[in-house]
Amino acid sequence: MTGRLVLHEYSASGNCYKIRLTAAHLGVPLERREYDILKGETRTPEFLRDVNGNGRIPVLQIGGRFLPESNAACCWLADGSGLIPADRFDRADMLRWMFFEQYSHEPNVATLRFWLEYVGEAALSDQQRAQIPARRAAGEAALAVMERHLAGRRFFVGDALSLADIALYAYSHVAHEGGFDLDPYPAVSAWLANVAAVPGHVTMND
Repeated sequence: MTGRLVLHEYSASGNCYKIRLTAAHLGVPLERREYDILKGETRTPEFLRDVNGNGRIPVLQIGGRFLPESNAACCWLADGSGLIPADRFDRADMLRWMFFEQYSHEPNVATLRFWLEYVGEAALSDQQRAQIPARRAAGEAALAVMERHLAGRRFFVGDALSLADIALYAYSHVAHEGGFDLDPYPAVSAWLANVAAVPGHVTMND
């Protein structure tokens, strides 16, 4: 691993946290550069020119190169480590759950957390408020898929922590901030405890 590693982030974001958590498990130091997305700091001409033309974080800066998208950054960090399964099928299964996280979980669980915990329902647009029931239903559906898969399992893939767990842990462990009750999902709750108990774990506030 060569070059200075800088995480351009909004520290309250689960997508940013998953990169910090991956790095912590690998013992890889990261410099951190904070942006306030509520103030539009990732939409400035300088950020769009120098960091990410898509105006989003996280971005992992690797020397003079910039890698957006949280799961891509996690994969880069973890390449060759035990966080990526050695078995070919298990590697593909890990990616399956990382795609699931970005397609079915994060757009619903994370979005409601951001709207309700950080923006505030009163400040939402009429269009956003109208989306809340559908996003809640889709988030519950994602948690139900996780619950069925985790019944009798400690981790998502194989018998050890992988990037699949890190990707899904990031927003699942704060799902209550989006109004999701995890009591009906005991396997998910047990899995959250398993992930947090792995040596090297850091919290979102660390």
